[in-house]
This record gives sequence, C-alpha cells and structure tokens, in this order.
Amino acid sequence: EVMQNARYLVENDLVKHGWEYVVIDIRWYCNHPSLGGGYYNQNGTQDYVLDEYGRYLPSPTRFPSAMVDGVNKGFKAIADSLHNMGLKLGIHIMRGVPKSVVGSSYKLKGSEDTSWSDVYNGTNSPCTWLKDNLLVKDNEYGQLYYNSIMDLYAEWGVDFIKVDDIARPLYTNEIRMIRQAIDQTHRPIVLSLSPGKTQYIYAEECLNNANMWRMMDDLWDNWAHVDAVFAEANEWSKYYQSGNYADCDMLPLGQISMTIADKGYANADKGRWTNLTKNEQYTMMTLWGICHSPLFFGGEMTKNDEFTLSLLTNEEYHKMHKYGVDAHQVVDDRENGH
Repeated sequence: EVMQNARYLVENDLVKHGWEYVVIDIRWYCNHPSLGGGYYNQNGTQDYVLDEYGRYLPSPTRFPSAMVDGVNKGFKAIADSLHNMGLKLGIHIMRGVPKSVVGSSYKLKGSEDTSWSDVYNGTNSPCTWLKDNLLVKDNEYGQLYYNSIMDLYAEWGVDFIKVDDIARPLYTNEIRMIRQAIDQTHRPIVLSLSPGKTQYIYAEECLNNANMWRMMDDLWDNWAHVDAVFAEANEWSKYYQSGNYADCDMLPLGQISMTIADKGYANADKGRWTNLTKNEQYTMMTLWGICHSPLFFGGEMTKNDEFTLSLLTNEEYHKMHKYGVDAHQVVDDRENGH
C-alpha cells in the first residue's frame, strides 16, 4: 500500500510539482495494531517489535521487506526504493521511550549498563490517547535514547519524522532533545511536531527547533474544520520564514478514513469519499497555499478522480505556494456579523 501510493506519485508526474515525501503513519511497529481497541489502544498492551536496544522496528508481518536474511533491517528497503524513484521517506513516531523496556533485558545503546529507570520518568504514559510510551527524562540518558533512535532512522534513510503528542502542550525540553538527536546524525531530516493547537507563545521555540508544527487539532472533511483554520493562519502568518512552517494539517481529499486492519477484523473500514464540496476543496487548497502550509495528501491516492488530481497538479498554484510573499489576512467579514 505504501509503494502503490509512491508509484502513483511517479506515474502521475506529481514529483515535479513538489509531492516527494511518502510518510508511513502511526504504529508501524505493532504486529496487530487493530487488536485491543483499534489503533489507539488505551491499555498499551500490544505485540510490539523492538531491537536489542529497545527501539521500535517495523512489523515484519505488515512490512515484509524489513526482513533481510532473517534480520529486521527496518525501513531501509522501502527508503532505498523510494530514493531510487526520486522520492523521500517519512515516518510517524510517538515521543518517549517504549513502555516495554520496564523490567526488560533491553540495553540503552551507548550506555549498555545503565538502568532504564534513568531514562524514563514514571511507569504511566503521560499521553492521554495512546499508552505505548513513557516520558523521557531530560538528562544524558534520555538524550542517549533519542540519539539512538535517530541514528537508527538515519541508517534506514529516513528523510522526515513526525513526532506526535509533543505540541499540545509543547514539551520544550523534549523537543530540544529531539532536535539535538537529529542534528548529531548529520542527516537532513525534516522535523514535524503534532498535534496542535500549538500556542503562539511558543513561536520562537518552534522556529528554533522544528521545521513544521501543527496549528490545530486533527482536521477532517467538514467545513467547520476548514473554516477554523482561517483564524489560526492569520495568527501564524507573522511568524513565517523559509524552512519553518505552521502546519494546517493533512488535506482530507479523495478516498479517506481508511483503516488497514488485521485480516478478518470486523471494524475494518475501506473508507469514504471526502465530504467537502468542490468549492470547499478549492477554498481549502487556496488557504493552505497562501499561508505556505506544508501540503500532505491524507487519502488513498490510487482512488483519486480527475478533479482530485487536478487540485494537486496546478503549477501556478504550486508557484504561489512556494514563492508567494507577505501572506496576510486582508478582511474578516465575520467581524461584521456576516
């Protein structure tokens, strides 16, 4: 499924318009992500795949290309394939250290004799909606752990990392640790912070440490969600600079809301077509382009119709998105009660 979307990008000549990142989303390290309450399992009990250093690896049952001669080599094969196609690889991670390291025989890479209790803070996940990870301590051992996972991702050839549960509230110390961990790999990796709403008081923190950060919570295919972006885009426009982008979230276009679940899972969902009208889609694309939001397509691209594809390939639009200057709000009719 990852590669069929990648091939769609190439075969439809989308790369020349800037669509170059292919991002593998949440919980790629679970063999059975749909068991025990779906992808956002609250009890944190899952069949995780980790290496000897307590670092998540792709599930070989879901990503068989990870296995080479009986050894899990991560996403290297996918990254190599994407790079050969002129594309780049992105992955989603949760902040923190896997809960599985508690009482385990895993070793901390770079300090193998260190107790994991020096790395994590407490045995309860601070995340309210996914219990996989524990809080990382802001110390040399927490930094070593983040260094070790970023080193691993760099070895795979990862070009983009979305870190979740870190921007609302903004965990400033942890973001700095992640920034340092990325920098010490000496590989150019885009850092995306999620979810929003990111508070405006942290604008400088975002500019100094991240390439993109979410303006608001998850955006879905209804007008109220799109309409709410206008006010956020207005507030963030004053902080825009090349290389740092406030993120309006993924574009809910085409066939969306798909659940790739375990075989036979009763709640497996083949998704639905976006509920946004064509005019609403035009408006959304225009706003994202004017305010230089990163553009991420959030659906199954191989299901696109001609209209959806046309939204993605308008070169005049992409020139505006890349090179437009002085984006700002001119008028808000709602101030007059309209």
